[in-house]
Amino acid sequence: MGWTDWLTAFLLGLVSSTHCIGMCGGIVGALTYSLAPGIRARRWLFLVFSLHYHLGRISSYMLAGALVAGGAGVFQSLAGGGSALVMRTVGAVFLVALGLHIGGWFSRFAWIESMGRPLWRWLEPLGRRLLPVRSLPQAFGFGVVWGWLPCGLVYSALVYSLSTGSAWQGAGVMLFFGLGTVPTLLLVGIMADRTRRVMASPLFRQVAGIAIIALALVPLALAPGQ
Repeated sequence: MGWTDWLTAFLLGLVSSTHCIGMCGGIVGALTYSLAPGIRARRWLFLVFSLHYHLGRISSYMLAGALVAGGAGVFQSLAGGGSALVMRTVGAVFLVALGLHIGGWFSRFAWIESMGRPLWRWLEPLGRRLLPVRSLPQAFGFGVVWGWLPCGLVYSALVYSLSTGSAWQGAGVMLFFGLGTVPTLLLVGIMADRTRRVMASPLFRQVAGIAIIALALVPLALAPGQ
């Protein structure tokens, strides 16, 4: 596990922005317009609130990464060294499927998001209690809940984190993945309609899908030398 994995995770979050727009764009827009006019009018204060949303969201990603990768580490210690390559391959396959889905070439990938719906049905009412957001702790708390929204993109990143076989390294992968999603979601909050139109275009989605497929092959290409 090295800097290439963290870079891949960051780029995955960055180039998969089209999926973030579809899944989270509405949430970002609703949160933006639920803030008091005085907060929205002061750009620096709006940015602080937005960053607290994302800090909470990424904290949930890191916790999930630590749990998943930590569990995978126990499995690898029991199954032997060859299991690491198997998990890395599984992670790459999930990323390829995600790239095909975002590019519009594989619609069945969406079923994976149903896996998290039972947990989301329990958490979503907790998030509603934090609205409207009037303080930074509320913004962070809503972000923590938001981080568990069923999302095939996040689940693919979690599968990718399996290959680390370590709780802290899995958390690191999810940290960089979450950081990669922040620029686009911040833009959605500031220029919601304009950003959504550009990133919803078929060409943009196809380019993003091809980029994700390319990213999926990097860890496999580097695996023999690690």
